[in-house]
Amino acid sequence: MIKPKKYDWKDSNLALFGSDVEKGVKKDAANLEPAWKGSGQEVGLEIWRVVKFKIEKWPKDDYGKFFSGDSYIILNTYKNPDEDDLEYDLHFWIGKYSTQDEYGTVAYKTVELDTYHNDKPVQHREIQGNESTLFSSYFPKGIQLMKGGAESGFRHVKPTEYKPRLFQFVGTTYANTVIKQVGLYKQSLNQEDVFVLDNGLEIIQINTPNCDKDEKVKAMHYCLKLKDERNGRPKTSTIDDDPMTDERVSAVLGDKDKKDKAPPPGPHTKKLIRVSDESGTLKMDNVAEGSFEVDNFDPNDVFIVDLEKSIYVWVGEGASVEEKKNGMSYAHTYVSKTDRPLRSISVVTQRRAHHLYKEMAQ
Repeated sequence: MIKPKKYDWKDSNLALFGSDVEKGVKKDAANLEPAWKGSGQEVGLEIWRVVKFKIEKWPKDDYGKFFSGDSYIILNTYKNPDEDDLEYDLHFWIGKYSTQDEYGTVAYKTVELDTYHNDKPVQHREIQGNESTLFSSYFPKGIQLMKGGAESGFRHVKPTEYKPRLFQFVGTTYANTVIKQVGLYKQSLNQEDVFVLDNGLEIIQINTPNCDKDEKVKAMHYCLKLKDERNGRPKTSTIDDDPMTDERVSAVLGDKDKKDKAPPPGPHTKKLIRVSDESGTLKMDNVAEGSFEVDNFDPNDVFIVDLEKSIYVWVGEGASVEEKKNGMSYAHTYVSKTDRPLRSISVVTQRRAHHLYKEMAQ
């Protein structure tokens, strides 16, 4: 099987999320997409996955599970306490090994769903392993990252047909512990986290010396869930010593070829950047660095707010129509030229920038 080309964040079709795509997306086209029918009508979360250019509803039982080879659209519908109207946060999540076609489609379809809801949703770009705090908050039981993609499947495989899988549990609390599938290598193990070796009819929890107690509890619940899904057939056990001395583990985990790691990015400073295209050419001018306040924003302009871990696009009420449409495209152009392109992006209007102001104050 040929592995999909790894996503290159320096040269991607996500630039299509801006003007050229949005100009071509019409309201009637959005109304023709069956997946959007009835969406956003009540408070709650809805998730879709892109499969061969089509949008498929993601089963609610699998909310929080994401394949690294796929792309997803997530709509969170909510109400503010003092308001009657429904509000929306609209995210598209890109798996690390999602194909070019998939992440191009998910960007296009996210614009389409935004159009379906009359451009009311706040738009967010999420990257596997670098999800925003808001996105992670939708899954109180944590995010589970699975290898493979649309063709992999995991709901209807018999336990005896399972290929061994190794899961790592990483977090500091039960709520923020993320479950991610890692390679079947002894080098995947460390001394700080909990691991679960899923061998179909045998499930082994590995507690390393310095692991967190909440990681242990989450792993235990995960093992019980797997056992329940397989009608109680698997045997479960726990290892608290060196796992490689256990034949069941050493027989599955092999050695991984060492590769040189890329150097870590250098130091970074928070930035406030004014964006304009009124001259026909995109211009980005630094307004402030290090620290800035809400008063630094001009309602007649669009700003990129680089807060190190995340990127916001602040759209003033007096900005031009084109500037309002192209917020995600502006941010993608900016972030693709940095040494840290794997960051979440959110586009917020002047009236709905509370998440940005809160993060600025931290």
